[in-house]
Amino acid sequence: MNTQEFIALEEQYGAHNYHPLDVVVSRAEGVWVEDVDGQKYLDCLAAYSAVNQGHCHPAILKTFIEQAGLVTLTSRAFRNDRLPLLYKKLHDMTGYEMSLPMNSGAEAVETAIKTARRWAYDVKGLPENSAEIVVASGNFHGRTTTIVGFSDDPASFKGFGPYCTQAFPMHRYGDLEDLKSKITPNTCAVMIEPIQGEGGVVIPPDGYLKGVEQICREHDILFICDEIQSGLGRSGKLFAHYYENVRPDIVIIGKALSGGFYPVSAILADRDILGVIHPGEHGSTFGGNPLGAAVAVRALEVIEEEHLIERSAELGAYFADRLRAIDSRHITEVRARGLWIGMVLGTKARPFTEALKEEGILCKETHENIIRFAPPLVITKDVIDWALERIEKVLTTK
Repeated sequence: MNTQEFIALEEQYGAHNYHPLDVVVSRAEGVWVEDVDGQKYLDCLAAYSAVNQGHCHPAILKTFIEQAGLVTLTSRAFRNDRLPLLYKKLHDMTGYEMSLPMNSGAEAVETAIKTARRWAYDVKGLPENSAEIVVASGNFHGRTTTIVGFSDDPASFKGFGPYCTQAFPMHRYGDLEDLKSKITPNTCAVMIEPIQGEGGVVIPPDGYLKGVEQICREHDILFICDEIQSGLGRSGKLFAHYYENVRPDIVIIGKALSGGFYPVSAILADRDILGVIHPGEHGSTFGGNPLGAAVAVRALEVIEEEHLIERSAELGAYFADRLRAIDSRHITEVRARGLWIGMVLGTKARPFTEALKEEGILCKETHENIIRFAPPLVITKDVIDWALERIEKVLTTK
């Protein structure tokens, strides 16, 4: 079957909840993907940062195959020999005393919400059913009904109500004074993305994260950082909150935690916070299973062994500087942290992402006028140079 035949099948039998570029990927390796017609493309989205280690990384693949031949799933009613090693690895890399594994990023966000609320009642002493979590404008934390209820993007929330908005007051992202005005006696946490990915790589003002941390400490409330996209090297540091030397009470991770092989997510926290969750109060059939745990440990080891965080910082700065040097009437701003770049245009971005596809580069538009570039962190300078030639061509000739 060719590209058009696969697209026709998808359009006929699949829900239309995405608007993908018309490329049908059948193989992938490193930073490259290949479609069913044999055309190769540079992947500049990396599955929204899930494949920071590159597609089909051989070391992670080896672990995946070995573990799949032993045991893939056991109920959490029993213990397994892979999960303790993941707990220890996450502690050693991040310094947090405990972690709680789930599957998707949205599940991890829900886990952070439940943990913060239980902490509010059991530790902070708030009245039952009163806890509020302050969120930020422009946020994207997932697709569950709870989460879309505190989005301000109609594409995310419209048509899925009723919502529990009173439990999630919203402040203007980057505005500490507005955040202060939203704190009440019922506030138990502030949850933010240290860099907003779906918003188009939106970087907050200097001092914002430090200010959020200080406000949380002053009011005895939890500071929650959603690092699902920004974490594990994407931003040029292990976590994007490292840019301001803060230590959130809860960190949410996912995506690259498994290198794209398997859905694995988690929240990280110290014992005085995660210790509020007791047996039977939260769980998941697949969360913490031996296959996912084994893959996650190897994915984390690859980040360390191949110095992907350092590569992201160095090559991301090079990529962004070269993009800023392009003389195009369409480009209004280039925002970047590591190999996570948002190119803001003065016009709609979709025609440019389609034109880049024709040049062999796959990337994604967001919020109508922003192109995101987020290749796997194993990309080389030579490949970036190859991409820049084509990006400049598209941005200067259209």
